[in-house]
Amino acid sequence: MKTHLGIFVVALALGLTACGEKKPAIDAAKEKASAEMAAKEKEAIDTGIEAYIYAYPLVTMEYTRRALTNTAAPEGTKAPMGQFVRLREYPNASFKDVTAPNADTLYTQAWFDVSKEPWVVSVPDMKGRYYLFPMLDGWTAVFDVPGKRTTGTGAQTYAITGPGWSGTLPARMKEYKSPTGIVWLLGRIYCTGTPEDYKAVHALQDKVTAVPLSSYGKPYKPEPRKADPAWDSKKSVRDQVHDLDGNAYFKLFAELLKTNPPTAEDAPMVTKLAQIGIVPGQDFDASKLDPAVAKGLAGAPKPAQEKIMGHFKEAGKLENGWTFSTKTGLYGTDYLQRAFVTAIGLGANRPQDAVYPTSEVDADGKPYSGANKYVMHFNKGEMPPVDGFWSLTMYNGEFFFVENPLSRYNVSSRSKFKTNSDGSVDIYIQDESPGKDKEANWLPTPKDKFILMLRLYWPKEKPPSIIDGTWKIPPVKQASTEGGK
Repeated sequence: MKTHLGIFVVALALGLTACGEKKPAIDAAKEKASAEMAAKEKEAIDTGIEAYIYAYPLVTMEYTRRALTNTAAPEGTKAPMGQFVRLREYPNASFKDVTAPNADTLYTQAWFDVSKEPWVVSVPDMKGRYYLFPMLDGWTAVFDVPGKRTTGTGAQTYAITGPGWSGTLPARMKEYKSPTGIVWLLGRIYCTGTPEDYKAVHALQDKVTAVPLSSYGKPYKPEPRKADPAWDSKKSVRDQVHDLDGNAYFKLFAELLKTNPPTAEDAPMVTKLAQIGIVPGQDFDASKLDPAVAKGLAGAPKPAQEKIMGHFKEAGKLENGWTFSTKTGLYGTDYLQRAFVTAIGLGANRPQDAVYPTSEVDADGKPYSGANKYVMHFNKGEMPPVDGFWSLTMYNGEFFFVENPLSRYNVSSRSKFKTNSDGSVDIYIQDESPGKDKEANWLPTPKDKFILMLRLYWPKEKPPSIIDGTWKIPPVKQASTEGGK
């Protein structure tokens, strides 16, 4: 019995020893598996951030399209697909559909789906008036720009065709080929804002028309549409996009890719997308992904958004507190630049049509605050050099207009400035009126953070020019540093 017991004890001891030897191996395997999962998740987050930034313009364009077409009939800033919005006056501080709107032109815009058939647009004789009708594809690239600078101001009719279309157009009809099914024609017609000029521009707007190619030359009546009552019209497009979780965001992106394909130069990104289950032409299903990859994608939106909004300082050239870029309208593979412009200025033109210097800090590098008073000084003969027009626009910290006693959102080349004795001009940028005698030069601010945007439409390309750097934007200084002006 003792012998049997001894054998049992020895066997038990041997078993325990064996278990003791196996335990570290099991722990090591678990640690290895955990490390592999963490690595997969980290790689998925990194790739997801890249994919999020790449997709941001297309997803934002889709949400903007929904916001601006969610109506049964043209009304205010909205019109159904294929119908024109003809804004009759400048946007005001309640306008939240598009960031960084302007108060210089009357928008005449429409959204088209050219994935099924082309649309034919007719524009009347603008009689020398400045206008441009840039067309954005689903990725926000301005693929063509009919307008005074490029095609003159005579009457014209042209067809917007979609990717893969190869039909026949009526004789002498110009074709503008869109790389995507989504097209946003974001027309702008210059207007001084007087009752007389409003009336003149309204007459021109009413003559801008669009019909499907199959209905060209025939009586055409748009199909009845219904608005989606579930659409949250109180929340900005940017907030709605930013509120999407990773799964919803990438699912929508994959759906949009079906009619808005990547470009040939996007091939490396398309390869990366495939690694996280996004393949052009196919649905996205997060439930079929490796759990670590799915978890990584779920964590991608917030850091991606922070990277997009944090791109401000790298988005262009910094000069006297102003950041501007000539990399707008056409972006190639600069996906972060494209996403940033989408976030703060969707609808930005090509630099030949407009440059948009933006400033968040004064000449000393301090953030703007409505608690301070500022002055922007232009020497005689050194106002912004343009062949079109210029404006200096005030926005709050979210790039929207600011309520103020004058309902004035900018000063511009049409402003009747009071000049100094030497012919120079001081623009007073502050919350309170600088006095009745100076109000012609006053750009009202909010009481807290604000942002300035200087628009130069059709900037001169020969010196002095902002494009070649021979014209410098004046700094905005605190009034105390300007001798108390």
